Parts: sequence; C-alpha cells; structure tokens
Amino acid sequence: MSQDFLKYIPHRPPFLFVDRVIEETDDTIKTLKKIDPNEPFFAGHYPGSPIMPGVLIFESIFQAGAIMMGKRIATESRIPVLTRVNNIKLKHAVYPGDTMKIEVTLKDLVSTAAYMSGKASVNGKIAVTLEFSAMLIEKTR
Repeated sequence: MSQDFLKYIPHRPPFLFVDRVIEETDDTIKTLKKIDPNEPFFAGHYPGSPIMPGVLIFESIFQAGAIMMGKRIATESRIPVLTRVNNIKLKHAVYPGDTMKIEVTLKDLVSTAAYMSGKASVNGKIAVTLEFSAMLIEKTR
C-alpha cells in the first residue's frame, strides 16, 4: 500500500485514519480505512458490542480533506487545522472489521481556508455526513 499521501498531512499512527487514497479529482478525494478490530478504543466503547466512536469517523473525513488541502495549497511551514464542523448526521454504525470509504468534496477555497463536505460509508450505506472547514496555519513546533 502506497503511503505517499503522508507527506501532505501531519498525522501518523496510531492517530492515522486513512489507509490509502483511491481516487482524486481537482475538487474531490476518496480514501479507504480498514477498521482494525484490535483498536484499543473498541475495548471500552460499547464493550461486548463495539462500534467505532463517531468522532473517529469524523477524524477520518477530516484527514482525507487535509490530504486534499495538502496537495493543493500546502507549504513546508504550514499544516492543516480544523476550524469548523457543521450539519453532522450519524446514520449508520461502523463496526470492527468494516472498511470505510471516505469521500470529501471541496466547496470553496479562499486563500488558505478550505470549505468542504464529507461522508463516510460502509458497504454502500452512509455512516456519517458533515460539512467542515480547515485552514493552513504556521507550524509552531
């Protein structure tokens, strides 16, 4: 699995929620994330009937958006940072062993701020939809 997308985002395991980029256009990116049943958060998130925490599904969408931003407007001295999240809809659970397909669409780009919408799905069923924005900021450390 090629991980050349890693040069566009600061995230790394164990907090990396993109396994690979499967498709890109000028204003969309599609990624995959296989949900490892051995993730430590499953032990405490609904023990006995684990589901992936919604915020981690959101994070997988944000990271896909960060990759798209990084490829379009990043510089060595700037990193993408989430600035707003709106209209979150949780529609279906994500379970250990599932493979999430993430799709992010760029709605607008103003200077270093990107306005995007995203969705995560499993087996064709939408799990989450949301809108978000992020901007590039100077690295401080």
